Amino acid sequence: MANENMAAAGGITNNEFLTFTLGNEEYGIDILRVQEIRGYDAVTAIANTPEFIKGVVNLRGIIVPIVDMRIKFRLGNVTYGPQTVVIILNIAGRVVGMVVDGVSDVITLAPEQIKPAPEFGATLDTRYLTGLGTVDARMIILVDIERLMSSRDMELVDGVAA
Repeated sequence: MANENMAAAGGITNNEFLTFTLGNEEYGIDILRVQEIRGYDAVTAIANTPEFIKGVVNLRGIIVPIVDMRIKFRLGNVTYGPQTVVIILNIAGRVVGMVVDGVSDVITLAPEQIKPAPEFGATLDTRYLTGLGTVDARMIILVDIERLMSSRDMELVDGVAA
């Protein structure tokens, strides 16, 4: 209960994150945005979409765009293996899938475990980072997935963030 009050006082209303890996790094997103986790299946490619949009899948009658986060974050060659999963997100009433190398676990971070993201210049756009979470020796890059998916360069969800 004390953690919830501290989180609310610090402007962080939720401190549970689903952690996933991309390459050698571990990332975290707000667990409330996650609808489900699925194995990676073939997608239907759509012409004239950005490279990071792999295509679409039909998820129980809903057409879901699938974004490959390794391509989006420019993390090198993309290989799909048995650990590759798609995290299905519900963002601003839209359903979007993101391909990641693997899902780690769900963690709870107290506000004091979340540090502001450092500025990296042009290498990494920190507008989409909420901070860095620390759990023991682990460093988790916390991504504002709603802001990222609604950003102008993604154009997957209309106008949630500036």
